[in-house]
Amino acid sequence: MNKVAHYLQEHLIGEVMTSSDARKYFSTDGSIFTLPPAMVVYPRNENDIRKTARFTWQLAERGRAIPITARGSGTDQSGAALGSGIMLVFPAHMNRILELDGKTGEAIVEPGINFGKLQQTLLTHNRFLPPYPSSIEYSTVGGAVANNSTGEKSIKYGAMSKYVASLRVVLANGEVIETRKLSKRELGKKLGLATFEGEIYRNLDTLIEEHNSIIKNMPDVMGAAGYAINKVKRKDGSFDLTQLIVGAQGTLGIISEIALKTESYNPNTSVVAVQIQDLNILPEFIKDLRDLPQIPSAIEMVNQQLLNFVHEHNPNQLKGLLDPPFAKAVMLIEFDNTTERIQKRMRKKVTKLIKKYNLEYKIEHDAQKRDDLWRIRQSASALISHTDKGVRAVPLIEDAVVPIDKFSEFLRMAYMLLSKQGVEPAVWGHAGMGNIHVRPLLDLSQVGDRQKAFKLLDDYYSLVISLGGTTSAGHNDGRLRAPYLPSVYGPETYSLFEKIKQIFDPYGTMNPGVKIGVTVDDIKPLVRQEYGLGHMYDHLPRS
Repeated sequence: MNKVAHYLQEHLIGEVMTSSDARKYFSTDGSIFTLPPAMVVYPRNENDIRKTARFTWQLAERGRAIPITARGSGTDQSGAALGSGIMLVFPAHMNRILELDGKTGEAIVEPGINFGKLQQTLLTHNRFLPPYPSSIEYSTVGGAVANNSTGEKSIKYGAMSKYVASLRVVLANGEVIETRKLSKRELGKKLGLATFEGEIYRNLDTLIEEHNSIIKNMPDVMGAAGYAINKVKRKDGSFDLTQLIVGAQGTLGIISEIALKTESYNPNTSVVAVQIQDLNILPEFIKDLRDLPQIPSAIEMVNQQLLNFVHEHNPNQLKGLLDPPFAKAVMLIEFDNTTERIQKRMRKKVTKLIKKYNLEYKIEHDAQKRDDLWRIRQSASALISHTDKGVRAVPLIEDAVVPIDKFSEFLRMAYMLLSKQGVEPAVWGHAGMGNIHVRPLLDLSQVGDRQKAFKLLDDYYSLVISLGGTTSAGHNDGRLRAPYLPSVYGPETYSLFEKIKQIFDPYGTMNPGVKIGVTVDDIKPLVRQEYGLGHMYDHLPRS
């Protein structure tokens, strides 16, 4: 492997590192796994990525396949930012805003740009990128695109895929392509190319035509499970690979540049905090909220256990906002309509709705008090870093989506599962979308808790699938949820995913072990005995 590193260092502008410290540093991400890379590369430009991919392709042709994994800040909770081969780390150098139109908010960025930095720049132009993750201050835009991230405002604004206009992508053989919406005529030209890109377009177009009935019947959910092959070719013959690359977690190619669309930003929002004592009302209550004349920009929820946990370990976090005993759940409802007149009307409507259910509530449109209310939801992050005799809120069964009408049934049965194992859960998330984050409180240094973890993993996702849900929303499949994709989609659709992977990555060098061909037995040895974020949010050694 040292010979590979020496070769790359001679041909790349960016740094190549093989030290044990560097390998250890990038052996973990936000997931429960550990997997040290063989080497770390800090690409300075697209050409560095291209040369790396071309070299590994040539090695693979000779029977020596070396994996390539693209990585941002390592906030990924599915294990997709880990790999045993070459780790391409983008925030060190490829972290710029290349173009920004202040009027339209359209931007062209490199994948390593910090999401929070981009958001702050957009806000100066009264624009924002809505599907920001809770790790916005640390995560990268490239990571959000690779995972097709959602966020607290996705109920109104949608997932990341809605905001990606086009991409520059380095293919497995080192070719660079630009993905965008193609007309039928433009597609015809692509089909005629005597290149790997042309081969991909031909094989993919044939795959879609031959399996159209299966693709047409794929569930169209707000989720990132599998590959979005159902969004590639439209009835009018137009074709867009962008929708396939977004959410692919670097398994089909490596993103080197992103063209983004944004939304107008209104800082003057209204926030309503509602206390829920009976979880059985949630489906009807959420449906009523979604049916309002103006859909809320956020419908978020935190559960009683999480509030108790935060109060116990950091009581100042909730001081002046909520007092124990806490309700079974607290729901935060936000309206960001552009005019005060509309917001006033919506506050009246939601107040009437809340009174219908006889619920306690607090409503605020003062900026400081709004921020204080949002601290209730944001306090979930306190769980991540807290240590109590090794117990952590572990990102294990994190990202399921269920139909809204099954939401209360899902919560009830999920609590039963956890209770049966003697595990307390922390629960929060995007209740308005049926997307909830359940984190069991476990100590992975204990053999018994590690055994519980995999029992919970199987039982929980079996429950989700039985209710017509999907295992992954904005946190994607990665290594953690990939074993459950065949159960989510069925063998026919999963077979299509395998074919898509083969079309783009015939030698299996693009982030293998993620999305496709993964079993629970494959991931068990990767579980680390101590879970913590540790250095994950540290700045990279180079800038």
